[in-house]
Amino acid sequence: MPELPEVETIRRGLAKRLIEQKIKNVKVYENKSFLVGSNNRAWLDGSIIKDVKRRAKVLIIELENEYTLLFHLKMTGQVIYRHSGSEIIDEGNFAAGHPTGDWLMELPNKSTRVEFEFEDHSKLFFNDQRKFGWIKLLSTPQVMEVKFLNELGPEIVDFSQNPIPDKIKESTYKEFIGRARHHGNSSIKAVILDQKVIAGIGNIYADEGLWGAKIHPATLVKNLNDRELRKLLREAKSSMTRSIESGGSTMQTFVNADGSRGNYLELFANVFRREGQPCPRCGTEIIKIRVAGRGTHICPKCQKMK
Repeated sequence: MPELPEVETIRRGLAKRLIEQKIKNVKVYENKSFLVGSNNRAWLDGSIIKDVKRRAKVLIIELENEYTLLFHLKMTGQVIYRHSGSEIIDEGNFAAGHPTGDWLMELPNKSTRVEFEFEDHSKLFFNDQRKFGWIKLLSTPQVMEVKFLNELGPEIVDFSQNPIPDKIKESTYKEFIGRARHHGNSSIKAVILDQKVIAGIGNIYADEGLWGAKIHPATLVKNLNDRELRKLLREAKSSMTRSIESGGSTMQTFVNADGSRGNYLELFANVFRREGQPCPRCGTEIIKIRVAGRGTHICPKCQKMK
């Protein structure tokens, strides 16, 4: 599943191409991928895209008619934008998500679940091999009532700003520490992966943040002081910022908005997927262990258990 920096990269790419586009037609090839509930799909025809936002790993496309589309790519989802009449390889086109060959194929194809056609005849395809991803159509006020969105913890900073803010708000520190303290007997790795504690941190940025803060991931939250928790948040934010600036991580299941792979892991990752290599800080060999049910990369010298 793409992590927050990857989804933010997608949001930025979509915003450049979709804002002020008028939806001409919507074709649904897989009903389970397009959830309308009690809302009528007819609300989409002729509607104009007002904004493209993000909350944690969910894309939020707001329409001028007070309806909103939520996109969640899950494991194998893709969004592919094509200009009218353009070649498949065209710098104005857009592909993001699971890196199959779909973004270089004629569309729709067997993985296409939903197709949006715009007034200028350009199209946005939602492809998903395993059908775990989804699009939901809600009235805009209903978005505020979506349970899993309401339960999300704070985001470290507003990554949609450009440039990304240097500092984390004091209120964010306090909310994160307060929520973390409710899980005092849990490992810090489990807690920072809990989206109800802090939104958007996945396995890559958990490992990188813990390494930066010199915290062993199996350390219980109750054994960490507030200063250490604040440093962890700063280090995770720094890692995510570098990832966004470099276009996201090069996971096997992710490509960038233009179809190219990101270069974060090659340029900036200190421990993630670097087992057997020397720690950039002390030279000790990085190892891989299992914490909170997840593969976890650490420096055994820099990150000692308390």
